[in-house]
Amino acid sequence: MNTRKLKIISGSSNPVLATKICDNLMECDGVVDTTIGNFADGESKIEIHEEVRGCDVFVIQSTCKPVNDNIIELCLILDALKRSNCWRITAVLPYYGYARQDRKVKQQVPISAKAIANIISISGVDRIVTVDLHAGQIQGFFDIPVDNLYASPIFIKHILSTYTGNIDNLVMVAPDMGSTDRTKAYAKRIGCNMAIVYKRRDKLNQIEEMILLGDVEGKDAIIIDDMVDSAGTLVSASDIILDAGALSINAYCTHPVLSDPAIERLNKSKFNSVYVTDTMPLNEKSLACNKIEVIEIAELMSKAIYNIHHENRLCELFV
Repeated sequence: MNTRKLKIISGSSNPVLATKICDNLMECDGVVDTTIGNFADGESKIEIHEEVRGCDVFVIQSTCKPVNDNIIELCLILDALKRSNCWRITAVLPYYGYARQDRKVKQQVPISAKAIANIISISGVDRIVTVDLHAGQIQGFFDIPVDNLYASPIFIKHILSTYTGNIDNLVMVAPDMGSTDRTKAYAKRIGCNMAIVYKRRDKLNQIEEMILLGDVEGKDAIIIDDMVDSAGTLVSASDIILDAGALSINAYCTHPVLSDPAIERLNKSKFNSVYVTDTMPLNEKSLACNKIEVIEIAELMSKAIYNIHHENRLCELFV
């Protein structure tokens, strides 16, 4: 049993989630009082007002929009903690930005996911916790332990409760080849079939062709993905699935990036619902969209923090 004090510090990207995580942890006295702001010239200003020396500290900060500001803010918080002689510092990144830039797609471009991992790693952090990385190999970009949690336990629980007695009529659909393994895991756990939407791009964010591989006729289709950004792929895939005879279409996407014109596309789509988590906050426009439903992830993240704090295994969170 770890007798060191557990402290939660929140960056400015998602303070509501940080508070919910604290509410699920009996060992936590609430979010640490921290000043996060800017100097007159725009430089970030960080000041921690509580004693954290010798404590086990967890920093909650999604590197979502504004991505670069949130990354710098995270690094400065980590540096402040390192200089405060904490016992251990864990960066909890519910959403890891730059994850889609995980390889060189042309000459003379950065591998941004690796570069950002380097920047965070040298800021004084001992461990990383994140949720549904876009590509699993990003864990290897860090030279420190990385725990990549999955939203699947809370999504599958919601699917099973929603479709009680109708599991045999479900089909999980991968919106692209990159989501195949994730969707296959969902289908196996739920006990249903799966299908794949194959897409070919000619240019970045421009889809040339989409083909459905699998049978969805007469089925309730559920698209599984790690994020919904501009929603172009999601909506196009839903149209193909419904044209192939599916009875209904829903989606479960962990990270609600929702860049323009995502909300307009979703409002015009034939989705019953698009379920997302609160790894990043939704703006007013997104909250007003009647297609979007939020499933809270704080309980899952608080369990991970509890297990790390007490040196327990995290394997129970991966099933």
